Amino acid sequence: MVQLIVGKKGKGKTKQLLDKVNAEVKTANGNIVYIDKSTKHMFELNNKVRLISATDYPLKNSDEFIGFICGIVSQDHDLASVYLDSFLKVAKLEGEDITDCVEQLEGIGKQYNITFVLSVSMDKEELPEGMQDKIIVAL
Repeated sequence: MVQLIVGKKGKGKTKQLLDKVNAEVKTANGNIVYIDKSTKHMFELNNKVRLISATDYPLKNSDEFIGFICGIVSQDHDLASVYLDSFLKVAKLEGEDITDCVEQLEGIGKQYNITFVLSVSMDKEELPEGMQDKIIVAL
């Protein structure tokens, strides 16, 4: 399953994402990964959440990003949730259509029973029609 937290830059998406991940830690039946463009939010995350700085890896495009996600999934059979902050930047999708990448994440989520929560720097109206039902927070 893919869930989206959407809104323009500076609207508070990261805070929403951090609040959601820290609340989930209390009830999670598996491991949680938080992927960001830096380790800036390290001290705001519960220490049970694995923080990965995507910029530490040489990702060039969204296909490599999906491979990166598959690598994370393959090494953790107890993975329950993946939170992606700055999704457009991390997935190398700034200014591009996110549909294919989100659909691939949806497929991975269904196959391995993982929830992906993405912070997307776009207004609700800018998202493709097929993404509207995945929005859980619009700022």
